[in-house]
Amino acid sequence: MATYPMHVAGLTRELPICKVNDELYIGAFIMFGDAELTVACARDLLKLAEGIEYDYLFTAEAKSIPLIHEMARQSGADKYFIARKGPKVYMPDPISVDDQSITTLSLQRLYLGSDDAAVIKGKKVLIVDDVISTGGSLKAMEALVEKAGGTVAGRMAVLAEGGAADRSDIKYLEKLPVFNADGSVK
Repeated sequence: MATYPMHVAGLTRELPICKVNDELYIGAFIMFGDAELTVACARDLLKLAEGIEYDYLFTAEAKSIPLIHEMARQSGADKYFIARKGPKVYMPDPISVDDQSITTLSLQRLYLGSDDAAVIKGKKVLIVDDVISTGGSLKAMEALVEKAGGTVAGRMAVLAEGGAADRSDIKYLEKLPVFNADGSVK
């Protein structure tokens, strides 16, 4: 399998190049199980967030959970929020929005319990993700924050993939290219 060397937060990782469709291949950036990478990326994202006023951190399940947890730990935050991919029995009257992500083959839905929505109401929320690509998951998280009555204070990610690197409304640590079938950068 072809790989791409990704340099981020002072570290280098070899990302496997994975097929999305015949025209598009991506570098799979997975932080699960990589404590060193998670700690370093959280540290550097918090540096990027220094000029942003926010009350809470917010992400979507699942790959960004270790990242947002580490950001909360390093910043001293007592609470952060996670949009879940399915309603849970412990979520009272969940609110939901649709999400279409490049790495998910079908439409999915993100959920937030009304108890968490009540805490977010009237608060400034910083949305965090591991990779922003097409912006589908980001748009869904924004909609969920707004549906809860919160305000999106900013958007950030470890990596901006492909055209997402050209967006002026997100902060990110590094650019991640997209690839051709032969592993070359598009």
